[in-house]
Amino acid sequence: MKIHEFQARQLLADAGIPVPPGRMVTTASDARRAAEAVLATGAGLVVVKAQVHAGGRGKAGFVKLVRSADDAFAAATFMLSNRMVSPQTPPEGLEVKRVLVAEAVEIAKEYYLAITVDRARRTNTLMASAEGGVEIEHVAATRPQAILRVPFHPVAGLAPFQARDTAMALGLHGKPLNQAVDLIVRLSNLFRGVDASLLEINPLVLTPPCADHPQGRIIAVDAKCTFDDNALFRQKAIADWFDPTEENASELHAAQHGLSYVALDGNIGCLVNGAGLAMSTMDVISLHGASPANFLDVGGSASEDAVAEAFRIILSDPKVKGVLVNIFGGIMQCDRIARAIVGAAETVGFSVPLVVRLEGTNVDEARKILDSARDRIPMMQSATDLTDAAMRITRAVA
Repeated sequence: MKIHEFQARQLLADAGIPVPPGRMVTTASDARRAAEAVLATGAGLVVVKAQVHAGGRGKAGFVKLVRSADDAFAAATFMLSNRMVSPQTPPEGLEVKRVLVAEAVEIAKEYYLAITVDRARRTNTLMASAEGGVEIEHVAATRPQAILRVPFHPVAGLAPFQARDTAMALGLHGKPLNQAVDLIVRLSNLFRGVDASLLEINPLVLTPPCADHPQGRIIAVDAKCTFDDNALFRQKAIADWFDPTEENASELHAAQHGLSYVALDGNIGCLVNGAGLAMSTMDVISLHGASPANFLDVGGSASEDAVAEAFRIILSDPKVKGVLVNIFGGIMQCDRIARAIVGAAETVGFSVPLVVRLEGTNVDEARKILDSARDRIPMMQSATDLTDAAMRITRAVA
């Protein structure tokens, strides 16, 4: 599960990690008032940031630095009335419903700091770089050695000496070094305490020297958090932050029926039982020249109604030009899928080619059910195996 930046900043602040004061608003008028409150504290600069579950906001023009409440109003008006398009959004972009208005921080140096799950090492890993900011993806792609990776003990957690070594490797010294060590330790404790899969601060900044902080100060000015869905049952407060408007509507619909669905960009709708078989199905479709429109695993115990709902979800995607059903019946019985196909044909209707490959439990009964319904499903073809099915659906949509 993902949360918005304003929520992530609240998590950091509650953990004792310094973040600039700010306020989330949903209207341009509220953005004006929030900016006035920030400017009244003596701050000379305000930042207005779109709150969406995607990166690349700055380059897309959805992070604005302003010096007046009127400019904050204009920036919020633009963001709330335009869809944000970046390399991390769908082609049509994302609708912006919220903006964060916060005190802008003067920056002497930007750093990158994150903790994530390293599945290759099978442990949590601290990542840090002295080259934080909007180009961190480019740094990771072109100079991965510039990103320090520190795996830490899965039970004991991050040791204080690891936090100090990391801060020193970033080139920090004096009070900012101690501040960074404290921040890193707090971040690692927070990561474990909230069952996170990613806690990212980019940028972590060192401010210029001032009267109160002669050596500058370490502050987190942006934050990104994701959480382990399987642990949300014990993270009620975080689960309440879930924003369904930021999720794919079909994926949410599928989850309500116990289906695992992920929308993709292709033109072949897939209905499969088992994640491994679903991945293989998508690979074979690609091998034969088409591309999958979705990942959809109905699992082993889905009811006929749930399977019929799966067809509704697939066929509601305008990109789908054909549907491939690939079932290897174990727990999931083939005749249940066959009856669901017939039911979907009657209630939803198939206006695109349908190729069905069934094998396993009750397959003979399933084939009889489909054979008896061929006059009602003229778009349907049967396949002997997965390769045959992929070739058939590819030819049908060509």
